[in-house]
Amino acid sequence: MTEIRASVLIPVKNGGHLLGEVLDAVLSQQAPWPFEVIVMDSGSSDDSVECARQRGVRVETIPAAEFGHGRTRNLLASMARGQFLVFITQDARPAGSKWLYNMVQGCDAEPGVAGAFGPHRAHPQARHVTHCELNQHFAGFGDKLSVVRLEDPARFARDPGYRQWLHFFSSNNSCIRRSVWEQLPLPEVAFAEDQTWALRAIEAGHAKAFVPDAVVYHSHDFGVWETLQRNFDEARSFNLYFGYRIQDSLVQALKSGLYLAKRDLGWLRGGGLQGWRLCKNAIYMGFIEMARVSGQYLGTRHDRLPAWLLRSVSRDEQLQRAGAV
Repeated sequence: MTEIRASVLIPVKNGGHLLGEVLDAVLSQQAPWPFEVIVMDSGSSDDSVECARQRGVRVETIPAAEFGHGRTRNLLASMARGQFLVFITQDARPAGSKWLYNMVQGCDAEPGVAGAFGPHRAHPQARHVTHCELNQHFAGFGDKLSVVRLEDPARFARDPGYRQWLHFFSSNNSCIRRSVWEQLPLPEVAFAEDQTWALRAIEAGHAKAFVPDAVVYHSHDFGVWETLQRNFDEARSFNLYFGYRIQDSLVQALKSGLYLAKRDLGWLRGGGLQGWRLCKNAIYMGFIEMARVSGQYLGTRHDRLPAWLLRSVSRDEQLQRAGAV
């Protein structure tokens, strides 16, 4: 039997029309070795299961209540046969036919590489600011294949920015070496299972690769309330699992919001907006950025919030209660 080199693993819940596009892009990948695709559906009420099965994709199902970001991906990994476990989400569409090959080659660049990740680009219809923000974020990892590991323990201990750069990872577009996963599975945490795993891998002495040619289209244009919720979840998780206090001062949070709004204004101008369109979009992005820093402030101080507010402000908890991914 020919050995499967890579397993593309996709958790799904109500994938909608994008799921078909994602699966078509995955199935059309050009690689010199065999790969498999497995979907894990957690109670879709749309045609996600049929969409995958019609394309010949293996589909496994679990009840919605059993979904967990780390738990479900570990279950997928346990069913996979590939030497490399490639994780994407139902709305992360590979940007080219060499995405899978590039990702696996990057993860296998050196024997000590535990995992690799690639950049996200905004979906074509996304906000101009979303395009700019994602481009800026992933530009910080360089434009060539790079392998990094913990080489400066003193800086790692004192510099949160360096530490965050080292452990950044994304389940939306990543690959983990199976032999490492068997020893170091994804943690079963409420949020940020990918970065929590990467931190443990880095601390255990493994390396991490960034693969700039393994691109997916993945972005969200959240509204004001969803932006607040998303950033609450992220700031709370960063505090719980990494000890970071993203926004500990209300005054500093407001300053950060104003800085981001000014940045967005520059991007909008650079995108050619003028007059009323510029004004309208800049005002809206101002609300988005204030929602962002407000969510970060509340998430940083999550241990001081009443339970009813926690349930309301956490988007991830609401999705978990609904069995979503």
